[in-house]
This record gives sequence, C-alpha cells and structure tokens, in this order.
Amino acid sequence: MTLTIINILRKKLESIEETTNIQEAAKKMKDKNVSSLVVVDMRGKPMGLVTERDLVRKVCINDVRSSTVTSKEIMSFPLITIEASSSPSAAADMMLKNNVRHLLVVDEGSLNKPIGIITPLNFTRYQEYTAEEDKEAIEKVLENYMSSPEADAFTGV
Repeated sequence: MTLTIINILRKKLESIEETTNIQEAAKKMKDKNVSSLVVVDMRGKPMGLVTERDLVRKVCINDVRSSTVTSKEIMSFPLITIEASSSPSAAADMMLKNNVRHLLVVDEGSLNKPIGIITPLNFTRYQEYTAEEDKEAIEKVLENYMSSPEADAFTGV
C-alpha cells in the first residue's frame, strides 16, 4: 500500500469566523485540544489559519489585548493546501518550501472544502510505514521543526 496524506492527516479540523476575537480563538483551541483553527469568512469559505504560533508572535509578544484583535487580523495566509492523494514527501517538501508547519488537506476538485490538516507531528506516527523516498523529506521537516526556537522551550535547551 502506498502511503498518502489521507492516511496520516489529522481529521480533527476546527474553524472560527474571521470576526471572532483572538481570546475566543485561544479558548476554542484549548477546549478542542488543537493547535490551529481554519479562519472562514461569512460564507464558510476558508481564508487562512490561526495557529498557536500566530498567537504568541502576533499577540502575546506585542502585549496586545486579545479581546480587541480578530482572527482575520493575525491569521496566516494565503492558505497552503495539499491534495489528500499526495505523498508524505510532497507534503514535507511543501512545508519546507513555504516555511509552514500546517498544511490544509483538500479533496481533489474541492479546494474550498478542507478535509483535514497535517503537521510535522503527524509524520512521526507513521514513519515505520513510510517509503524510503519519503523518509528523507520527512526527516528534514522534523529536523527543521525540532531545531526551531519554539522547540527549545519544549526540550529545555
């Protein structure tokens, strides 16, 4: 069996409206136990992502009142998407090329309808099933993820 993104994505996809304040976004991330939210417009069309990293870098560090900032103001955009049938190495390459840690997974032909999200941590759960050609790209993403300043906080460095 060839491993594709659909096999390893996180299907727990949560969204938030563009006008929702960041304090509510943070509460939703905590309550739903997710590290990112898809920001949608009034019609439900995905516009961007708000990640924990966005909260730290754009709100906390700047000492901005979270109740006065909307999701749209700090979201990461444009959305970087990948088709569900893509290989793990294609996802890893896309993360490195675009310097992102979250890819929105879409079903072919339905680019406005996300079906999940993939992060570097998703790769770690499926490494033993990964084809040799995918392993190098995945290792680069994980190395990049673990060598970031944010990772130092978790590793105690």
